[in-house]
Amino acid sequence: MAAIGHGGKPIVERIMEPAEAVKKIQGLPQVPIRSQIANEVIGISYGFFSPLEGFMNQADVDSVCKKMRLANGNVWSIPIVFDKSDDEIHEFGIKAGSPVVLTFHGNPMAIFEVEEIFSYDKEAMAQAIYGTTDVKHPGVARTYKYKDKFIGGKITLANRPKINEPFGPYFITPIEMRKKFEERGWKRIVAHQTRNVPHTGHEWLMKGAWSQTYAELPIDKPYVGVLVNAIIGEKRKGDYIDEAIILTQDELRKSGYFGDHNHLTSLTFWDMRYAGPKEAIFHSILRTNLGLTHHMFGRDHAGVGTYYGAYDAHNLLATVQDELAITPVYSMNWLYCPHCGEVTSEGLCNHKSEWQKFSGTLIRSIVDDGVKPPRLIFRPEVFDLVMECAEKYGFGSPFVTDEYLEKRTPVFSIEPLKA
Repeated sequence: MAAIGHGGKPIVERIMEPAEAVKKIQGLPQVPIRSQIANEVIGISYGFFSPLEGFMNQADVDSVCKKMRLANGNVWSIPIVFDKSDDEIHEFGIKAGSPVVLTFHGNPMAIFEVEEIFSYDKEAMAQAIYGTTDVKHPGVARTYKYKDKFIGGKITLANRPKINEPFGPYFITPIEMRKKFEERGWKRIVAHQTRNVPHTGHEWLMKGAWSQTYAELPIDKPYVGVLVNAIIGEKRKGDYIDEAIILTQDELRKSGYFGDHNHLTSLTFWDMRYAGPKEAIFHSILRTNLGLTHHMFGRDHAGVGTYYGAYDAHNLLATVQDELAITPVYSMNWLYCPHCGEVTSEGLCNHKSEWQKFSGTLIRSIVDDGVKPPRLIFRPEVFDLVMECAEKYGFGSPFVTDEYLEKRTPVFSIEPLKA
């Protein structure tokens, strides 16, 4: 039985066998791509972005911007576009109706069946997706950096990426993910979206969502699992390094704060847009394609700065919930109440003046100082692993630095294509 993804359509996998790929790419123009596009080639080819079969054409981009839907009517919130300048289009011989080979770091990666070359108003795109044209918003800045033209067409992966260590075990495709869930006997799976090392506030978000997702099911069987789906993509200085993110999330299971029966860690290649409510819709689609039934959404989901209200993502999701095949698990802000002596949720107790929020900035400063924080804030095993990752992968720092960006081992590589 085919795995069904977003829009009730079978998961799209567009992957060519090496022997066929070697023949297909002969004589085709080669077009180099940057890391964001390479990430999205993977997302399209393995079905993370189903029902998309390639980069969007003008009709889809226009419909997504104006209606938050693909041209066929399916809900979709963020354009997936391939951009090139007029000069590059001429230089690489890109023409509508003619396929090209996309190369990454000098090696063939995918065949792009070019269908359409078009222009689109980038200011209008930014306003539609982010609700602002302020270049201080990272998603807006990304949009304005797009080149002159957009190119639509189908993508077929010609060369599977080599996932480098320590990430190998965590790259699980949508079709493979369903097998993992079946092996565990999970009937309901709730997603935890992250790009961070977990502190106990994150842990309690997951545990609260797990409990809500279990609901009326009998407790004596492992019916419900939490999938931590870490977003791995473009890094900015000051972010946690990718190795620390993925390994510490899994450490919660390994150290017993969760168990094999209810916790799994994976990754998705995606450059965050920080689109707040619109990105919450996109995350719902992505996790539907991964086979999940539920998705937790906390305060200011995928937001940045003060561009979005605390619960704007919840409110937008509610408007299209009937068209999404995933159930949202909404959460308020998790914090520590010293009067109650426990981690609690905003609004549960009446000691507001004493509440202490889990400040990411404060926690990062503690980590940066190398001082082990109280276990109520940071599990000691997680903290120790962060420090280990700093030495092993981060050139002495658990946070992204210029040296890390220059010298790190990439998460994946595209090697020379062999039949």
